Amino acid sequence: MSDDALALWCQVRDQVDWCSAATTSSAPVRSAVDGLAAWFDGPVRHRDPDRADRLLAAMTLSRAAAAQGEPLTPALLDDWQKQVLGMPEVRLRQGDAFAKAGRERYGLTPHTWRDFAACLRQSTDRSVPLPARAARAYLDIAFFHPYPDGNARLALLALAHVLEVEGVRLDEVGPLQTTRYADDPAGALDLTALISVLIRATDRRATAAA
Repeated sequence: MSDDALALWCQVRDQVDWCSAATTSSAPVRSAVDGLAAWFDGPVRHRDPDRADRLLAAMTLSRAAAAQGEPLTPALLDDWQKQVLGMPEVRLRQGDAFAKAGRERYGLTPHTWRDFAACLRQSTDRSVPLPARAARAYLDIAFFHPYPDGNARLALLALAHVLEVEGVRLDEVGPLQTTRYADDPAGALDLTALISVLIRATDRRATAAA
C-alpha cells in the first residue's frame, strides 16, 4: 500500500516556513475583474454548464460568509459542498481516499477530522501572511480530502474565501489550476508565492484601470 499522503502533508505543513514566500501587503485589493466568477463562467461553463452554475451558487454562499467575517469551519464547508455537488446532504469520507491515479492515498484515523478542524481554524492566524494562509487552506482541503468528490473545487473556494475575508479578490485564478503533491514542501511555498504574485498583479491592474 502507498504511503499515507495526508500524514506526509501534515509533516510538510509543520516544517514549511510559511512566511518566507509571502511578499505582499495585507491591504484590501478589489479587482476590476472578478477572476473567480470569470473562471466558473468561462472555462468551467464551457466544459459543464451545470457544474458552473453549482460553483457560482457555492461562491455566493462563500462570499456571504466572508462578508460576515466567518472563518473556515467544517460546517461552512459542508454548506458549500452541497452546492458544489448539487446534493441535499454531504458526508465526510468514511475510509481512505485515493487521487492522482492512485499515487496519493489519504488515510483516515480517529483524529483526522479533529485535526482538519484545527487546521481550518489557523486560516485566521494573522501572524501568518495572508497568501500563506490562503495557500495552506487550499492544500489542507486537497490533502485531508474530506469528501468523496469535489475536493479540488472546494479547495479553490476556500482559498478565495480566506482572501475575501480580508478584502482581497483576485482578477484571475487560472494559474492556480495546477496539480499539487502532498510530499512537496517546495510546491507549498510555490503556491504561496504564486498567490502573492496574483494579488500584486490584481492590484496593479485595478490601479491602472481606475
